[in-house]
Amino acid sequence: MDYKLFRELNQLAGRNSLLDILMIFFSNKVRYIFIFVLILMLFQNSHKKVALSAITSAVFTLFINRLIRLVYFKPRPFVKNRVGILIPSKTDSSFPSKHTLLVFAIATSIFLRERILGSIMLVLSTLTGFSRIWVGHHFPSDIIGSAFISIVTSIFTDKASNRFALKFKPLK
Repeated sequence: MDYKLFRELNQLAGRNSLLDILMIFFSNKVRYIFIFVLILMLFQNSHKKVALSAITSAVFTLFINRLIRLVYFKPRPFVKNRVGILIPSKTDSSFPSKHTLLVFAIATSIFLRERILGSIMLVLSTLTGFSRIWVGHHFPSDIIGSAFISIVTSIFTDKASNRFALKFKPLK
């Protein structure tokens, strides 16, 4: 089922150069937009806590990524199958998708506190995940699983930071 859905999406690659360029952009460059947004937020006092929460969530998510990769390996789609890849990729484990983990962790953390910006970033995250399938680097289950891990981690991080802030609130 996973491979079948992958083939349905991936076979669209290479048919429209404008769409391919757009998918390559989402696959490789959107994460830099996220980093830029975080940097801007860090320099605004009103958004500094949101940015720090997003960074914390991203760090925890990347730590989870490391743990998963220590115990689980799933070959990328192009390793065992003849599929179209639009851009070169490493042959490391397909699950989880680090690009997808990172953008969903940041987007979810921002969404929990800033709905409009967070919604835009979640749309960009979804397009990033979809593009990773399009360019031939990941299976749909890799993207869905990575998004799930990031969302859960971001929610947990947000709840933990709120509890921590309440516990250590300075007395007046």
